[in-house]
Amino acid sequence: MLLWACIFWVLASAAVAMLPMRLQYVPGVALLLAAPVLIVLAGLTWGWWVSALALFAFVSMFRNPLRYFLARARGQRPEIPR
Repeated sequence: MLLWACIFWVLASAAVAMLPMRLQYVPGVALLLAAPVLIVLAGLTWGWWVSALALFAFVSMFRNPLRYFLARARGQRPEIPR
């Protein structure tokens, strides 16, 4: 079941990436919140190295939203692309 959830997450993230930027926010946040749960569960099921690879892929794919949230946490007001 976890494998199917991970496959669905990958397919959903690829589909969201093809949307125009203004339509990516809501599904992108949902994927952003679901990813750490899947990464932890994958690590518990298949080992820490799977979590490390998944975390690397997650940070690579979501680097811009993560930069945005990090800047907001620092009290900055980053510009959102249109």
